[in-house]
Amino acid sequence: MPIFSRLLKTHQNGPPKWIIAGLGNPGAKYEGSRHNVGFLVADELSKKMDLPVKNLKFKALCGLGRIGNTPVLLMKPQTFVNLSGEAVRTAASFYKIPPECVLVIFDDMSLPVGRLRIRRDGSDGGHNGIKSIISELSSDRFPRIKIGIGEPPRSDYDAKDWVLGKFSPSEQKILSSSISLAVEAVSEMVAAGVDSAMNRFNGKS
Repeated sequence: MPIFSRLLKTHQNGPPKWIIAGLGNPGAKYEGSRHNVGFLVADELSKKMDLPVKNLKFKALCGLGRIGNTPVLLMKPQTFVNLSGEAVRTAASFYKIPPECVLVIFDDMSLPVGRLRIRRDGSDGGHNGIKSIISELSSDRFPRIKIGIGEPPRSDYDAKDWVLGKFSPSEQKILSSSISLAVEAVSEMVAAGVDSAMNRFNGKS
């Protein structure tokens, strides 16, 4: 049985036990930008699960599916990164999902391009999307997968321009492998727990 499967009859299988939220900015203008790596992972998960993430609900594009036997809600918030918490909180409240089962995937400038770092909880680390989620959930105790996007090349380079910029062709090759690893990490986390995912995937790229 494949680890990812589409949840066709949610009333028979029960509500989702996990939220998987990939962060990014909506719109063609931002496609492929560094800030949208969370969307890229969500898109790859969508392919693996054979699950279109097109249902607009909770201020996000959503799809219901399974990882193993666990029902999950896969979502791409459409609020722009800085207000991601609004979508995540609305969905978590509706399904009564605790922060410990809200998995957030996002970009991190402090890591080299493609490097994965999994955390059980923690501060926002300067990421406005995570800051928003912490504020809306009133908790920082939610797991997350960070994907490195590298630092700006110069100290005077505007950080906003950097995160909204595109990856170079060489970076895209690295990122492609990292996205596949992140998808595996999501599966591991839901099926076996955060510690197992951390042990297997932290530091990989």
